[in-house]
Amino acid sequence: MAPSVAEIVPSAAELGDIAKQKLNRAFDVAQHTSYPYTKYLPVYDEETKFPPTEPFDFVDRGLSADKAKPHLLGLHDPNVKISKLTPRIGTEVTGLQLSELSDVQKNELALLIAERGVVVFRGQNFKDIGVERQKEFGQYFGRLHVHPVGAHVEGALEFHNIYLGPDNLYRLQFKSDSLTTIGYHSDVSYEHQPPGITLLTLLAVPETGGDTAWVSQVAAYERLSEPIKKLLEGLRAEHSGFPQAENARRHGKFVRREPVKSEHPIVRVHPVTGEKALFVNPGFTKRIIGLKREESDAILQLLYQHISHSQDLQVRVKWDDQTVALWDNRVTAHTAISDYDVRQEAEGLRHGFRITTLGESPVGVEGLGTVW
Repeated sequence: MAPSVAEIVPSAAELGDIAKQKLNRAFDVAQHTSYPYTKYLPVYDEETKFPPTEPFDFVDRGLSADKAKPHLLGLHDPNVKISKLTPRIGTEVTGLQLSELSDVQKNELALLIAERGVVVFRGQNFKDIGVERQKEFGQYFGRLHVHPVGAHVEGALEFHNIYLGPDNLYRLQFKSDSLTTIGYHSDVSYEHQPPGITLLTLLAVPETGGDTAWVSQVAAYERLSEPIKKLLEGLRAEHSGFPQAENARRHGKFVRREPVKSEHPIVRVHPVTGEKALFVNPGFTKRIIGLKREESDAILQLLYQHISHSQDLQVRVKWDDQTVALWDNRVTAHTAISDYDVRQEAEGLRHGFRITTLGESPVGVEGLGTVW
């Protein structure tokens, strides 16, 4: 189906001095006449270009939090339940609305996310509070990232669209020649200041399937032998956005920001918790700097298998349309699990949006920094 085109005038305060945008709709309008979240369906702005991301100062909200988290974990409210999903990663919260949290509670939440990797909120109204309030919530934790190639929500380039339905199989095709749909990654880790906290909410979910899994990169690091830890702590790895951009162009997609590469420490230190975490992922990490190709490939494959196979360091979360997950990209990797058939109407649509905040430039052991 040929996409339709719409012209809109976005907010200059949000998107800069832009006269207008050309939007290509990445969905079939006829299939969504009764869908309550049509305003969130995926579109591609094909005119707005962004310059390279400039360095900026970042202060993690978790640094302002009371380590005991009394305003989040000590409410003594029988309606609030906070429980660990696994011993090493994942916490689930029910009875608290993200949209109603105070700044003090948000600071404590930032710390909890850093400590637990991912925090899952159930029974949320977040998807219904509107774009401006959703954006404001995300901005509290940091500067919002605009994905360089992905679909987004109309009027909100910062909202990366997560969409897989019978009228748009684009995301599915990348797994068509693989035995598995699993692809662990840390969001856009090639950025010079890669993401800190990411928030994902789903507006429509299949009845079963479409879960997300996270792995603790802190626990993965801790499992390594001491000689391997010492080796990795002195090394950087290249994270590249070039394959993503080249693939988008190959499929006729618009690249709104030219790709970059960064050489990040393989072991980074979290600025709030001080914990050491692996910072490599098969999605974007390409090579270890200073090693021969065979050496680099062997070590990276060892780490990738460790990350993906260690189910005792992972958590798997089932979605519904009132669930919001927030995770820290600095200490986790994650993967969608596309185990349902979107071509079957009964299994159907998985749709949501992701808000990603940028964090600090990674710092490793003994101050080893990122270079580019």
